[in-house]
Amino acid sequence: MTGGTNHSGKLALVTGGNRGIGLETARQLAELGFTVLIGVRDVAKGEAAARKLGGKVEAIALDVAAHDAAAHAAAEVERRFGRLDVLVNNAAIHYDPSGRALQPDWTVIREAFETNVFGAWRVAAAFAPLLSVSGHGRLVNVSSEGGSLASMGAGAPAYSTSKATLNALTRILAAELRGAGVLVNAICPGWVATDMGGPGGRPVAQGAAGIVWAATLPDDGPTGGFFRDGKRLPW
Repeated sequence: MTGGTNHSGKLALVTGGNRGIGLETARQLAELGFTVLIGVRDVAKGEAAARKLGGKVEAIALDVAAHDAAAHAAAEVERRFGRLDVLVNNAAIHYDPSGRALQPDWTVIREAFETNVFGAWRVAAAFAPLLSVSGHGRLVNVSSEGGSLASMGAGAPAYSTSKATLNALTRILAAELRGAGVLVNAICPGWVATDMGGPGGRPVAQGAAGIVWAATLPDDGPTGGFFRDGKRLPW
């Protein structure tokens, strides 16, 4: 979906990058020539994952649920690289299909929002200045059609409402960063066979391809949109 363009010299950061869709996204970006930082809670596990990928991939400490972690990571990236070309907000938790809104598990709901919304928000805010320095920044919020109001129904209340909020944040960030040349989009990778998605889903490479598409959009590409496989989804 990226057309095979070489992105040598560009820098990407993928949160939750040591497994699943995040790891595959990092692999595909590295294949295109990116230097890739995978943001992880456990640096040792992250370094092991980075070694498996090869290429210019390394781990960076970034627990998106920790309130000061994004600021610390952004300071490190600024010191070492001075900019960031691509940010993929991938870290997410608590897909709760058996949950019910009228029997709320507040612990799960709060944890889902802390990572899926506030974590992505903190990371976006911390790295926005470095994306703006790039002049061609791309911010990709990994969302889900489960957050689409057009098709939302019962089930997965923590996950669905957190992803709907992430979609709203995507619209606001896109408007605020438009003048800096940063394109901001929400991407649904589809139901993917990962630890969170469970067996039976589409191949992880296929899900990650849509994220990489958004990460490598041309300067005249869309912003403030919601897509799967490069095609628009209803909000």
